[in-house]
Amino acid sequence: MTPPYIIEEMITAKAIADRTETLCSTVTAEFCGTEKLVVVGLLRGSFVFIADLVRKLDLPIEVDFLEASSYGDGMNSSREVRILKDLRNAIEGCDVLVVEDIVDTGHTLKHVTGLLRSRQPARLKSIALLDKPSRREVDFCADWIGFEIPDEFVVGYGIDFAQRNRNLPFIGKVRFTDATGKTLNN
Repeated sequence: MTPPYIIEEMITAKAIADRTETLCSTVTAEFCGTEKLVVVGLLRGSFVFIADLVRKLDLPIEVDFLEASSYGDGMNSSREVRILKDLRNAIEGCDVLVVEDIVDTGHTLKHVTGLLRSRQPARLKSIALLDKPSRREVDFCADWIGFEIPDEFVVGYGIDFAQRNRNLPFIGKVRFTDATGKTLNN
């Protein structure tokens, strides 16, 4: 059973839209002249971010998805990355952009980029909406980051807590409450 909680807005929908626009300009410049950019969304959390990104990229693109899990329904990473759904098409010789919702411990993105690099793309870059460097357990950083955040449990804009709150248009901090509504975490 999910404990009672409230959500405090942390990053507004407008701030996300503005930052996404800037990131799209950077990615477009990086891959200018590509024959095709394969944009790989890491399911499930990245689906909102990837949708906004691809609509604004001024490049020929193909979208594919890979589902990797190290969390399940919990709040803490298991550190064991499992591939639940692989790409449909080969990426050998292609330019590839991996899209992640949040880089926390770094295990998932490091594992996925290692797997994709072994498939010999022409170029492989990564982008994440959120980054929590204070939680990093492996030496890995995405090439581009939307927002660096403190060690907060967050939801919204595709990111969930026990499969809930993905539909929020903003990023919010989860604050657990007791039966009286008093906040338990600051």
